[in-house]
Amino acid sequence: MSSPAVEASRAVLSTIDLSKYDAEQSRLMDERCILVDEEDRALGAADKKTCHLMENINKGLLHRAFSAFVFRPNDGKLLLQQRASEKITFPDMWTNTCCSHPLDDFEQEKVEKDQLGVKVAASRKLEHELGIPQSQTPIDQFQYLTRIHYLAPSNGIWGEHAVDYILFLTADVTVKPNLNEIRDYKYVDKAELQSLFDDPANTFTPWFKLIARDFLFGWWDELLNRKDANGKINAQSLNGLVDGSKVVKMV
Repeated sequence: MSSPAVEASRAVLSTIDLSKYDAEQSRLMDERCILVDEEDRALGAADKKTCHLMENINKGLLHRAFSAFVFRPNDGKLLLQQRASEKITFPDMWTNTCCSHPLDDFEQEKVEKDQLGVKVAASRKLEHELGIPQSQTPIDQFQYLTRIHYLAPSNGIWGEHAVDYILFLTADVTVKPNLNEIRDYKYVDKAELQSLFDDPANTFTPWFKLIARDFLFGWWDELLNRKDANGKINAQSLNGLVDGSKVVKMV
Protein backbone atom coordinates (compact mmCIF):
# COMPACT_ATOMS: atom_id res chain seq x y z
CA MET A 1 0.00 0.00 0.00
CA SER A 2 1.44 3.39 -1.04
CA SER A 3 2.16 6.00 1.60
CA PRO A 4 0.42 9.41 1.50
CA ALA A 5 3.66 11.00 0.32
CA VAL A 6 3.90 8.58 -2.60
CA GLU A 7 0.27 9.13 -3.56
CA ALA A 8 0.68 12.91 -3.29
CA SER A 9 3.75 12.84 -5.53
CA ARG A 10 1.64 11.21 -8.25
CA ALA A 11 -1.40 13.46 -7.86
CA VAL A 12 -2.40 16.59 -9.73
CA LEU A 13 -1.43 19.24 -7.19
CA SER A 14 -2.81 22.69 -6.51
CA THR A 15 -1.00 25.88 -7.43
CA ILE A 16 -1.38 29.61 -6.69
CA ASP A 17 -0.66 33.01 -8.20
CA LEU A 18 2.34 34.63 -6.48
CA SER A 19 2.03 38.10 -8.05
CA LYS A 20 0.97 39.71 -4.75
CA TYR A 21 4.15 38.57 -3.00
CA ASP A 22 7.69 39.97 -3.01
CA ALA A 23 9.18 39.49 -6.49
CA GLU A 24 12.46 37.92 -5.37
CA GLN A 25 10.78 35.56 -2.93
CA SER A 26 8.29 34.60 -5.64
CA ARG A 27 11.16 33.82 -8.01
CA LEU A 28 12.77 31.54 -5.44
CA MET A 29 9.51 29.57 -5.25
CA ASP A 30 10.38 28.18 -8.70
CA GLU A 31 13.31 26.23 -7.22
CA ARG A 32 12.67 22.50 -7.16
CA CYS A 33 12.61 20.59 -3.87
CA ILE A 34 13.33 16.88 -3.56
CA LEU A 35 10.15 14.93 -2.83
CA VAL A 36 10.51 12.07 -0.36
CA ASP A 37 8.42 9.47 1.43
CA GLU A 38 8.21 9.11 5.22
CA GLU A 39 11.49 7.15 5.24
CA ASP A 40 13.27 9.90 3.24
CA ARG A 41 13.39 7.88 0.01
CA ALA A 42 13.51 10.24 -2.98
CA LEU A 43 10.38 10.22 -5.15
CA GLY A 44 11.04 13.03 -7.62
CA ALA A 45 10.82 16.80 -7.49
CA ALA A 46 8.37 19.69 -7.35
CA ASP A 47 8.75 23.45 -7.11
CA LYS A 48 8.77 25.11 -3.70
CA LYS A 49 5.42 26.74 -4.33
CA THR A 50 3.76 23.35 -4.84
CA CYS A 51 5.57 21.84 -1.85
CA HIS A 52 4.56 24.56 0.59
CA LEU A 53 0.85 24.92 -0.16
CA MET A 54 -1.18 23.46 2.70
CA GLU A 55 -3.69 22.04 0.21
CA ASN A 56 -0.91 19.81 -1.16
CA ILE A 57 0.64 19.14 2.24
CA ASN A 58 -2.73 17.91 3.48
CA LYS A 59 -2.64 15.31 0.68
CA GLY A 60 0.70 14.05 2.05
CA LEU A 61 3.23 15.91 -0.11
CA LEU A 62 6.58 15.74 1.69
CA HIS A 63 10.02 17.12 0.80
CA ARG A 64 13.61 17.13 2.08
CA ALA A 65 14.97 20.06 4.12
CA PHE A 66 17.76 20.97 6.52
CA SER A 67 18.18 23.04 9.67
CA ALA A 68 21.72 24.33 10.23
CA PHE A 69 22.95 25.50 13.64
CA VAL A 70 26.18 27.53 13.65
CA PHE A 71 27.98 27.92 16.99
CA ARG A 72 30.94 30.15 17.83
CA PRO A 73 33.93 27.97 18.78
CA ASN A 74 35.22 30.24 21.58
CA ASP A 75 32.08 30.77 23.66
CA GLY A 76 29.61 28.22 22.26
CA LYS A 77 26.99 30.83 21.40
CA LEU A 78 24.42 29.96 18.71
CA LEU A 79 23.73 32.25 15.74
CA LEU A 80 20.01 32.95 15.28
CA GLN A 81 18.25 34.75 12.47
CA GLN A 82 14.92 36.53 12.23
CA ARG A 83 13.24 35.82 8.91
CA ALA A 84 12.48 38.82 6.70
CA SER A 85 9.00 40.28 6.36
CA GLU A 86 9.26 39.53 2.64
CA LYS A 87 9.35 35.78 3.24
CA ILE A 88 6.26 33.99 1.94
CA THR A 89 6.29 31.38 4.69
CA PHE A 90 6.86 32.11 8.39
CA PRO A 91 7.79 35.81 7.93
CA ASP A 92 9.33 37.77 10.85
CA MET A 93 9.89 34.65 12.97
CA TRP A 94 13.11 33.90 14.82
CA THR A 95 14.76 30.61 13.97
CA ASN A 96 18.05 28.71 13.93
CA THR A 97 20.93 29.93 11.80
CA CYS A 98 19.60 28.72 8.47
CA CYS A 99 16.68 26.53 7.37
CA SER A 100 16.18 25.63 3.72
CA HIS A 101 16.24 22.81 1.19
CA PRO A 102 18.63 20.83 -0.95
CA LEU A 103 17.46 21.31 -4.52
CA ASP A 104 16.77 18.91 -7.34
CA ASP A 105 18.24 21.68 -9.55
CA PHE A 106 21.80 20.78 -8.42
CA GLU A 107 23.15 17.28 -8.91
CA GLN A 108 25.48 17.49 -5.91
CA GLU A 109 22.58 18.40 -3.61
CA LYS A 110 20.83 15.14 -4.49
CA VAL A 111 23.75 13.02 -3.22
CA GLU A 112 22.61 11.12 -0.13
CA LYS A 113 25.87 9.42 0.89
CA ASP A 114 27.23 10.96 4.10
CA GLN A 115 24.46 13.58 3.86
CA LEU A 116 26.55 15.36 1.22
CA GLY A 117 23.63 16.96 -0.59
CA VAL A 118 22.16 18.70 2.45
CA LYS A 119 25.60 19.84 3.62
CA VAL A 120 26.32 21.39 0.21
CA ALA A 121 22.91 23.07 0.32
CA ALA A 122 23.55 24.38 3.85
CA SER A 123 26.82 26.01 2.80
CA ARG A 124 25.12 27.56 -0.24
CA LYS A 125 22.20 28.94 1.74
CA LEU A 126 24.33 30.28 4.61
CA GLU A 127 26.00 32.42 1.98
CA HIS A 128 22.74 33.38 0.27
CA GLU A 129 20.86 34.33 3.43
CA LEU A 130 23.57 35.55 5.82
CA GLY A 131 26.37 36.43 3.40
CA ILE A 132 28.72 33.93 5.07
CA PRO A 133 31.47 33.01 2.59
CA GLN A 134 31.41 29.32 1.70
CA SER A 135 35.11 29.20 2.56
CA GLN A 136 34.01 29.65 6.20
CA THR A 137 31.53 26.73 6.08
CA PRO A 138 33.51 23.75 4.71
CA ILE A 139 31.27 20.83 3.79
CA ASP A 140 33.36 18.34 5.76
CA GLN A 141 32.96 20.37 8.97
CA PHE A 142 29.17 19.99 9.20
CA GLN A 143 28.11 17.42 11.79
CA TYR A 144 24.91 15.59 10.92
CA LEU A 145 22.85 14.53 13.95
CA THR A 146 19.45 13.22 12.89
CA ARG A 147 16.42 13.72 10.66
CA ILE A 148 12.99 14.76 11.86
CA HIS A 149 9.67 14.45 10.04
CA TYR A 150 7.39 17.34 10.97
CA LEU A 151 4.35 19.24 9.66
CA ALA A 152 3.85 22.92 10.47
CA PRO A 153 1.22 25.30 9.07
CA SER A 154 2.36 28.88 8.47
CA ASN A 155 -1.04 30.40 7.79
CA GLY A 156 -4.17 29.28 5.99
CA ILE A 157 -2.39 28.89 2.66
CA TRP A 158 1.23 27.97 3.37
CA GLY A 159 3.13 25.54 5.54
CA GLU A 160 6.03 23.11 5.85
CA HIS A 161 6.00 19.32 5.66
CA ALA A 162 9.55 18.05 5.60
CA VAL A 163 12.09 15.43 6.50
CA ASP A 164 14.54 17.85 8.07
CA TYR A 165 18.27 17.10 8.47
CA ILE A 166 19.75 18.70 11.59
CA LEU A 167 23.30 19.93 11.02
CA PHE A 168 25.68 21.52 13.55
CA LEU A 169 28.70 23.61 12.58
CA THR A 170 31.26 25.35 14.77
CA ALA A 171 32.91 28.22 12.93
CA ASP A 172 33.91 31.86 13.20
CA VAL A 173 31.84 33.41 10.44
CA THR A 174 31.43 36.82 8.83
CA VAL A 175 27.76 37.79 8.61
CA LYS A 176 26.57 40.23 5.94
CA PRO A 177 22.83 39.64 5.90
CA ASN A 178 20.71 39.55 2.77
CA LEU A 179 17.88 41.79 3.95
CA ASN A 180 15.42 40.17 1.56
CA GLU A 181 15.99 36.97 3.55
CA ILE A 182 16.61 38.04 7.15
CA ARG A 183 15.72 41.19 9.08
CA ASP A 184 17.93 40.59 12.13
CA TYR A 185 20.39 38.16 13.68
CA LYS A 186 22.05 37.61 17.04
CA TYR A 187 24.27 35.22 18.98
CA VAL A 188 22.77 33.70 22.13
CA ASP A 189 23.84 31.36 24.90
CA LYS A 190 21.43 28.79 26.33
CA ALA A 191 20.00 31.08 29.00
CA GLU A 192 19.50 33.91 26.51
CA LEU A 193 17.67 31.61 24.12
CA GLN A 194 15.40 30.37 26.89
CA SER A 195 14.61 33.99 27.80
CA LEU A 196 13.69 34.68 24.17
CA PHE A 197 11.38 31.66 24.20
CA ASP A 198 9.79 32.87 27.44
CA ASP A 199 9.02 36.35 26.05
CA PRO A 200 5.57 36.30 24.37
CA ALA A 201 6.60 39.21 22.17
CA ASN A 202 8.84 36.86 20.17
CA THR A 203 7.63 34.37 17.57
CA PHE A 204 9.58 31.33 16.41
CA THR A 205 9.40 28.90 13.53
CA PRO A 206 7.63 25.69 14.55
CA TRP A 207 10.53 23.42 13.58
CA PHE A 208 12.98 25.43 15.68
CA LYS A 209 10.69 25.14 18.69
CA LEU A 210 10.33 21.38 18.13
CA ILE A 211 14.09 20.87 17.81
CA ALA A 212 14.75 23.03 20.87
CA ARG A 213 12.08 21.26 22.92
CA ASP A 214 13.30 17.73 22.25
CA PHE A 215 16.96 17.92 21.25
CA LEU A 216 18.82 21.21 21.12
CA PHE A 217 19.54 21.99 24.77
CA GLY A 218 20.81 18.49 25.54
CA TRP A 219 23.07 18.44 22.49
CA TRP A 220 24.27 21.95 23.32
CA ASP A 221 25.25 20.74 26.80
CA GLU A 222 27.23 17.91 25.23
CA LEU A 223 28.93 20.33 22.86
CA LEU A 224 30.02 22.55 25.74
CA ASN A 225 31.14 19.55 27.78
CA ARG A 226 33.39 18.31 24.99
CA LYS A 227 35.68 21.33 24.65
CA ASP A 228 39.12 20.64 23.25
CA ALA A 229 42.43 21.32 25.00
CA ASN A 230 42.23 24.97 23.93
CA GLY A 231 38.77 25.42 25.45
CA LYS A 232 37.01 25.53 22.08
CA ILE A 233 33.96 23.57 21.01
CA ASN A 234 33.88 21.44 17.89
CA ALA A 235 30.66 20.16 16.34
CA GLN A 236 32.39 17.02 15.16
CA SER A 237 32.94 16.00 18.79
CA LEU A 238 29.25 15.01 18.66
CA ASN A 239 29.87 12.33 16.06
CA GLY A 240 28.15 9.16 17.25
CA LEU A 241 26.08 10.94 19.92
CA VAL A 242 22.83 10.21 18.06
CA ASP A 243 21.66 7.29 15.94
CA GLY A 244 20.88 9.27 12.80
CA SER A 245 19.96 6.27 10.69
CA LYS A 246 16.21 6.58 11.23
CA VAL A 247 13.77 9.42 10.67
CA VAL A 248 12.34 10.72 13.96
CA LYS A 249 8.61 11.27 13.42
CA MET A 250 7.24 14.41 15.07
CA VAL A 251 3.89 14.57 13.28
